[in-house]
Amino acid sequence: MKLLAQQRDLQAKIPDIEKCLDIVATLQAKKGSGEALIADFEVSEGIYSQAIIEDTESVCLWLGANVMLEYSCDEAKALLQKNLENAKASLEVFVADLQFLRDQVTITQVTGARVYNWDVHQSRLAAKET
Repeated sequence: MKLLAQQRDLQAKIPDIEKCLDIVATLQAKKGSGEALIADFEVSEGIYSQAIIEDTESVCLWLGANVMLEYSCDEAKALLQKNLENAKASLEVFVADLQFLRDQVTITQVTGARVYNWDVHQSRLAAKET
């Protein structure tokens, strides 16, 4: 159950990281064009606001645990790319671990059934002898 929960968390985190990477790339593309970027963003669950973003050299990334840090666009892109790669690698490990656990559960169930069948067979042989 713990592995499944961690897998779900990673599956939810990966699209968020990709979205952040797209936003940083958009900000870098708009840099120097003189054109402001109008963005709608979520302030709180279900509450949105609109912002006008002019040329910027830095972005703030929410790191969790009530921590937000300011990075240059290049640093933010590198950090997000590294986080995305780590998340995808971790997801692959979780998928492999879950598959291993599924195989082990199947093997255990088959072994239990074989032991039960052997016991039934032994009981029938003992009943015939008496």
